[in-house]
Amino acid sequence: MSTAERVSETSITLADVVAARERLRNSIYYSPCAHSQMLSSITGQQVFLKLENLQMTGSFKERGALNRIALLTPEQAARGVVAASAGNHAQGVAYHATKRGIRAVIVMPLATPLVKVTATRGFGAEVVLHGANYDEAYEEARRICAAQNMTFIHPFDDPAVMAGQGTIGLELLEQIPDLEAVVVPIGGGGLIGGVACAIKESNPRIKVIGAQTSRLPSMKVAVEQHRPVTIPPATTIADGIAVRRAGEVTLPVIERYVDEIVTVDEDEIASAILVLLEREKTLAEGAGATGLASLLQKKTSLNGARTAVIIGGGNIDVTLLSRIIERGLVQDGRMIRLRIHLLDKPGALAELTKLIAHHRVNIVDTLYNRAYYGVNLGDTTIDITLETRGPAQVAELLAALDAGGYVYSRVL
Repeated sequence: MSTAERVSETSITLADVVAARERLRNSIYYSPCAHSQMLSSITGQQVFLKLENLQMTGSFKERGALNRIALLTPEQAARGVVAASAGNHAQGVAYHATKRGIRAVIVMPLATPLVKVTATRGFGAEVVLHGANYDEAYEEARRICAAQNMTFIHPFDDPAVMAGQGTIGLELLEQIPDLEAVVVPIGGGGLIGGVACAIKESNPRIKVIGAQTSRLPSMKVAVEQHRPVTIPPATTIADGIAVRRAGEVTLPVIERYVDEIVTVDEDEIASAILVLLEREKTLAEGAGATGLASLLQKKTSLNGARTAVIIGGGNIDVTLLSRIIERGLVQDGRMIRLRIHLLDKPGALAELTKLIAHHRVNIVDTLYNRAYYGVNLGDTTIDITLETRGPAQVAELLAALDAGGYVYSRVL
């Protein structure tokens, strides 16, 4: 018997999502879902962006957290809640629990960036730093939960959390007439499970497609094997969906409702972040941009559909963002690094920079060297980082270097 055939009473229904909508109605931002002409042209779909990065905590996660908190009994609320998270779930639980006067303890891995720890504390939670990774933080959170008789709020493997995330699906049905497809990031399955239930039970003709990082395709593997499988650890810029094992509760819902699961790699996710930032003026974290990455890379089976893409969150570390921007510029040919051999004589560097300036290319950084890279006596090399308008201008500059007799190589 497959997991889909073992759907239990704990699985959510459309009624659960509708009930969650009423609980959340006055506490969650009704995020916009605007049509993007530019992304539609690039992807071949009619693309609408559901901007969950505009929620109070910067992520959709607070929907599920709030729905679970709203279902606490008075006795449970008095004892408080505990969660394990390195980011968005932590902030969602902290914000909505504190707002209702409920004690919240969040266990975060020791390596959690300070900005996320500070934000979680800022929303009113007690933060416990423990463990080298999420799994160790999770075990500590469970220990605290049992020791203090608190209520554990799981980031995805909980019917109430799924139902809360599913309210996005109800909003999409209202916001996009004749909706044909929804593309959703996948980690443990809480978001796509709730959205898929809401969408498919309302209109089964609408396609639901999941996008997962190829570094940690835990849900794709689980669907293929019809059971949750713990996959090896890996690092990814989509840390919000870096889940090694699909949920026991979410998997049956996904097998029942989701039409397709695709994966995208790190460079593809980074490119989607850059496209959103530069073209749409929208900041997305790695997990939040995964769905769009699958469309930009034409990974799905969609063909010209009216498609909603959920931008799940915008909580990205600024140092990571700067690296993504720089790497994206390199991939687009708008930033290059050349290693150029020069005669070690007065004026040689001036002649080179004059040539570069003539072709309107901007110098970003230089490293002048006489002792390395096998340079002959009497010669030198310069590593020079250049900012260009794109591949055409790069080709023009390289042709000019060739004509000038320069020996150079491109540094990748």
